[in-house]
Amino acid sequence: MKAATAAEMREIDRIAITDYGIPGTVLMENAGVAVVRHLESIMEVLSERKFCIFAGKGNNGGDGYVIARHLVNQGAKVKVFLLGEKASVSGDARINLDIIDKMNIDIIEIASERDWDKVRVAATFADCLVDALVGTGFRGEVGGDMARVIDSINAAGKLVVAVDIPSGVEADTGRICGKAVRAAHTVTFCLPKPGLFLYPGAEFAGELMVADIGIPTAVVTQQQIKQNILMAGAIRTILPQRNPDAHKGINGRLAVVAGSHGLSGAAAMTAEAALRAGAGLITLATPASIQNVVAVKLTEVMTTALSETATGGISQDAVAEIAALAAKNDVLAIGPGIGRHEATVAAVRAAITTVECPLVIDADALYALAGYTDLLTECTALPVLTPHPGEMGLLTGLSAQAVNSDRVTIARQAAREWGSIVVLKGAHTIVAFPDGEVYINTTGNVGMATGGTGDALTGIIAAMIAQGMSSHDAAVAGVYIHGLAGDIAAQAGMVGMAATDLIKAVPAALYGIKNC
Repeated sequence: MKAATAAEMREIDRIAITDYGIPGTVLMENAGVAVVRHLESIMEVLSERKFCIFAGKGNNGGDGYVIARHLVNQGAKVKVFLLGEKASVSGDARINLDIIDKMNIDIIEIASERDWDKVRVAATFADCLVDALVGTGFRGEVGGDMARVIDSINAAGKLVVAVDIPSGVEADTGRICGKAVRAAHTVTFCLPKPGLFLYPGAEFAGELMVADIGIPTAVVTQQQIKQNILMAGAIRTILPQRNPDAHKGINGRLAVVAGSHGLSGAAAMTAEAALRAGAGLITLATPASIQNVVAVKLTEVMTTALSETATGGISQDAVAEIAALAAKNDVLAIGPGIGRHEATVAAVRAAITTVECPLVIDADALYALAGYTDLLTECTALPVLTPHPGEMGLLTGLSAQAVNSDRVTIARQAAREWGSIVVLKGAHTIVAFPDGEVYINTTGNVGMATGGTGDALTGIIAAMIAQGMSSHDAAVAGVYIHGLAGDIAAQAGMVGMAATDLIKAVPAALYGIKNC
């Protein structure tokens, strides 16, 4: 499913109105009707129910006036609170405001303290509050009367339904500066907006419903929208299919270069996750001193020793060994737990430019690339990088907070500059490609915020590549499978959930995707 930015939605609306001749009032009517239908689906009966509609001066408010009209026609009791003056409303919104005015629907301009008292009283006795204050064009910080209205909506403790997007949430980023309406349901139009899936905005959107408002499909298609929302159906179509006579030799050969003294767990979890994700043969290469440790941990995974430093990390002499190992495998995952010793960092940089098979680069291998991202352009195959916000900040010179403030843009820019697939982990994970295509994941939960889950993701993506998927499809499928496995594991409780719980749930996630 595509997700449109605010600018793309403006262009879609413009083309529908000017090129196709669909009046803006028709689109507004369809939007309002869609919200009323959703209200009916969740409330069952609208007659005699009490609604407060909070409207702004723009087209989002216009949608609210349409909603008010249809609710009244179904026997509901409606009050419309206008943040501003009637005289300031224009265009299509004004047409619908005039209609409900002639219908004698109660319209209160919020101007005095007495009006604020009316807001509080009406919200207290309402069955539902409808947020039609501002739409997808909003950016910046909420303050003044807008903040006060939002506080009143959130404090009422009633069912809240947002029109297109909760007021205060930025459509492109999910960023919230100041205040935002916390909705139980959001009815968005034509296409979802990225900010409805990106935190913190996703937390305020509630249950999401995408409504068709009559915009021709061709209008949407010609925009060549590059933001995508990951759904199970799309993943199912790209997963590798196994023949009944399949054997381990054709299910993919995968090498993992990971681990160091004291960090054998990361290496083991990466290999175990790859195994659970379906790779046929896995070889884990670790510094010689911990090979026996990981061999005991992993019954079904082969292990091999690499030359090491005096401190138990991979040494420069291991580069040739890694290249030889990679030549025998379909993909190489490198980084989890390898440490940050100077010799190890140098070895990683050399290995990345030497290995010819596809690469999945994570953790300490990303640390080795800080200041050296130009090396990525020397990779034979398109590499997959899997940074968390802190690692992304290290690679880009930004803080983790800055990375999270605009995850899509930063991941997209990095993918383009580095000529790499960038998997920016977090809530929700972003997969970005050098051509600007971006995927926003929809699976996963807070129980995954624990050590080792990133190592598991590296193993899953690498396993998908080993089984014949392109790095593009493997990255997309890998993040969805990873999050779904986390959701399955979380059914036993999120607090205390471990990465190994997620890893054990990977086969169930794959089964669920293929059979849903």
